Amino acid sequence: MEKTYRIEDLAHLSGATVRTIRAYQDRGLLPRPERRGRANLYSDAHLDRLRQIADLLDRGYTLASIKELLEAWDAGRGLGGVLGLAAEVDGPWTDEEAVRISRAELNDRFGGAPDDAAVADAVELGVLEPVPGDEDSFVVPSPQELAVAVELYAAGVPLSAISGHLRELRGQVEHIAARFLEFTTEHVFARYLDGPRRPTDADAAEAASLVRRLRPLAQHTVDAELARAMRLLAVRHLRQHLGTGAAPGDREIARNVAVPAKTMQAVEALVGPEQASEFIALAAEREVQARALDRLAANHHPSADLDETS
Repeated sequence: MEKTYRIEDLAHLSGATVRTIRAYQDRGLLPRPERRGRANLYSDAHLDRLRQIADLLDRGYTLASIKELLEAWDAGRGLGGVLGLAAEVDGPWTDEEAVRISRAELNDRFGGAPDDAAVADAVELGVLEPVPGDEDSFVVPSPQELAVAVELYAAGVPLSAISGHLRELRGQVEHIAARFLEFTTEHVFARYLDGPRRPTDADAAEAASLVRRLRPLAQHTVDAELARAMRLLAVRHLRQHLGTGAAPGDREIARNVAVPAKTMQAVEALVGPEQASEFIALAAEREVQARALDRLAANHHPSADLDETS
């Protein structure tokens, strides 16, 4: 015989409140209960449906989209493929494994002295996650990120500056991630998500396979572009701080030279203020090289060779 539940029992078993269950009924997410006499009775089907809704909410679906998915399920089109795709997207996007660290170990890595403000910042940023019931331990989701902070601190960067830099960097990286998702959705996943018909289980399975293949591409692209940019900008940055335009490895550092204001304005109009110093340095270097070539040519004039051989 099928089990039946009163609404209070259903709420207890499902983890939803009585008010939530009634709201789901009003929205059409949950079938109406069976009426027996003066009692409303729910079945295991209602309990399963509530658990499905909770699972989809945890995955980030809205109630409106959940209703559409459940209607597709009820029409026999299946949720398996869609949920498989969601599971693939929700999966780890890194090979890193979280580790646990004690407060004493944490203090030791950052100079030995406790810093409650820095720990609070790290928790807010998600670099550290408190362990429930253990005030002296934390989970570290990304050991690499913590290791970077340790190295920067050892190099003399204050913890407050490290936290501020991470906040700024995170916003920029999230923008890159959003653009990559927009790009791949437009050119790859739109045919699965935006077609005239709902995706079948086969469509969703193929899309999940593509997620697995494309997942590392964003990181590989960012790694390559970051290496290129660091190589380019690090040299430029060093030249600006030296104030000479001298490249690393040069034996001598040239003296600062005053450039007429009109000349500087013309250069800035040509290449932009940020490139002006480098442009002037390269122009001077080219002039020096040109004069050196002229001297070599003058010292090795063809007429001289003819005189020697005649």
